[in-house]
Amino acid sequence: MPRVEKKKNKRKRPDWEQYFMKAADLVSERSTCLRRQVGAVLVKDKRILATGYNGAPSGVSHCEVSGCLRQKLKVPSGQRHELCRGLHAEQNVLLQAALHGVSVKGSVLYVTCVPCSICAKMIINAGIKEVFYKDSYPDEMAESFLKEAKVKLKKYKGKE
Repeated sequence: MPRVEKKKNKRKRPDWEQYFMKAADLVSERSTCLRRQVGAVLVKDKRILATGYNGAPSGVSHCEVSGCLRQKLKVPSGQRHELCRGLHAEQNVLLQAALHGVSVKGSVLYVTCVPCSICAKMIINAGIKEVFYKDSYPDEMAESFLKEAKVKLKKYKGKE
């Protein structure tokens, strides 16, 4: 029987970090926020548990309809979160997991933007062990909370 040679695949298969961060990027495209589009993917044992993006709660008009109060008041990024009608991607990913009865303890979060301090506290109490992020966010307390709670925070350095 003749030997069959395998063709070399020219495409480079993404590693797991790339794969999940690309998924977070795709999820961010669903964002309804006018200022920043963020996507989050929760993973455990190389399986996606839940996804979330930032935007208004279900049944509440999106910012493109109602307008952005934070823009109107010129609130700097990272401040006065209570003035936003939307939820952060990290909040939504945790809520989606809870809504569907999925435990996130020991999971890894891939998010397109480093979490704020509010989300960092939620990540800690949810039992997430590691966070990969792409872009920075002006909230110094978040990193200190995660470090103190021994949640690994890693800047994603993969290729797009």
